[in-house]
Amino acid sequence: MLTIGEFSRLSRVTPRMLRHYDALGLLHPDAVGGNGYRYYRQEQLFDLAQIQWLKGCGFSLGEIGPLLDLDEGRLVLLLRRKRDELRQELEDRQVLLSRLEADILRMEGTTPMETQYQVILLEDPEQKVFSIRKTVGVEQYHDLFCELRREAAARGLTQAGPIQMLYHDPQFNHECSDVEAQMVVAQEGPGVTRKPRSTCAAVQHRGSYENLHLAYEALCAWLGSHTDYHVCGPAMDRYLNDPHNTPPEELETGVLFPVEKL
Repeated sequence: MLTIGEFSRLSRVTPRMLRHYDALGLLHPDAVGGNGYRYYRQEQLFDLAQIQWLKGCGFSLGEIGPLLDLDEGRLVLLLRRKRDELRQELEDRQVLLSRLEADILRMEGTTPMETQYQVILLEDPEQKVFSIRKTVGVEQYHDLFCELRREAAARGLTQAGPIQMLYHDPQFNHECSDVEAQMVVAQEGPGVTRKPRSTCAAVQHRGSYENLHLAYEALCAWLGSHTDYHVCGPAMDRYLNDPHNTPPEELETGVLFPVEKL
């Protein structure tokens, strides 16, 4: 038998942490003497090594307990899931890091916001559009655009301009919102309407759709400093190239807010 001190010295885990593992039910001492001293079997060094390994893999102490009794096959599945979670977290952190670096440069005056996103006022002309309007979540946008293309083709409509998305809900909901997918078309026909001419505050975003929120933030900042304008219609994303054959870093998207001057 090993005293808690000896067990600690061999494993390089402090007695305090060993007591914590005991309290959590992860690793109990094999025996506790009448004087309160804790004793461990040498074989328990393997159990402790497993706990430390899983902790190093990113599992919390609360998650580790049930993992200790799993066979290798089931444990590998959970390790793969943890790996995928960490990869996604790394990607999210990289996006955040890039944003922080850009903001630092902007605030230091090296890269003004006007250079990254130049907000302009433009007259968006009247357009003939075929559209499908539904209440769906962000994950269903791709399917909605596919449906739009199929329906347009079935009606013999020829695309004559960009695909665009209008957001009709008074507040944005990632899971479920009222959106309208539009295709600018050349012909009149059933289901074809005319999107009226409007004045828009607009920016052009270059890069992945995942960073499109930066363009929205630039427009919101512009509205905050131009209070003589207010939004008078649904915001719109206008997709200027095809995501199916364009690398994410080369995607170009117009973001337009219909506005009117007070």
